Amino acid sequence: MLKCVKNLLKKLKGVKSTQPIISKPHHINLLILRDTFTDESTMGELFVNGERFCDTLELPYRNNQRSVSCIPIGQYKVRMRYPRESATREYLHLLVQEVKDRSYILFHRGNTAKDTRGCILVGQGSQQDIVYNSTLAMDLLMKEIIHLGGTNINLIIKNK
Repeated sequence: MLKCVKNLLKKLKGVKSTQPIISKPHHINLLILRDTFTDESTMGELFVNGERFCDTLELPYRNNQRSVSCIPIGQYKVRMRYPRESATREYLHLLVQEVKDRSYILFHRGNTAKDTRGCILVGQGSQQDIVYNSTLAMDLLMKEIIHLGGTNINLIIKNK
């Protein structure tokens, strides 16, 4: 676990964030404000401790059905998920916990609704049904989560 975090920090040492550095709180509060809804996707913005951080892309809401719907608005616990825990994600990412009738809802890399499979994609820049620079956005998000302590992560999802 520690080796994975150290490797990520080493990899990201030269990456410059366009976002302000946020001071260390006792809790990490993530807020997704969903603001654009199409037949293909749900777009929004991710805030970390009240500061806008990046864009988000999810599937449209389809009664919380597995792999075809975004998760319901609400409040969730989140934890870091390490590459060794995943058969498909070879990088540090986030796992949303205790989603009713769902499992393995992740924050991960991807650019289109087809990449989500019910999860939350992050990006730096967006247009209808697409987020851009997802790898950079995910790496910067994980760097910020680690900087803030990496534990006690709360997620609130709201519609604008």
